[in-house]
Amino acid sequence: MITTLSVQEAQSDDPTEKILLAPTDPNAEVTQITGYKLVYIDGACPRTYRVYKANSMIGVIFQHLTHWSNAVDKIRYAKSVDAAVGLDDFMKVTRISTTATEQPPTEEELLDKEFDCADN
Repeated sequence: MITTLSVQEAQSDDPTEKILLAPTDPNAEVTQITGYKLVYIDGACPRTYRVYKANSMIGVIFQHLTHWSNAVDKIRYAKSVDAAVGLDDFMKVTRISTTATEQPPTEEELLDKEFDCADN
């Protein structure tokens, strides 16, 4: 069962816990970089940011004392934009390789599938 909490309920449980704010929320700590928005989540070292591109979250990057990194490779980047681009490039390649390796179902597999005859 999925339940939703109001902001008030979420804050009453633990007032020190931060709520993950959307990049459009006025209370969110948002950093604009070329082509991306970084939204601070938490942490001191490393600081953790969600990365948005065209209003869609593509992943997470981390700000360390001496470098930036992302959640998909082991590369140390000098700038936040480089870590975001590395993450974005990885996600593009993953989508392409997943699409290329997926085989469409055979006619026999389609005929074996159950379907719902409910009136719409």
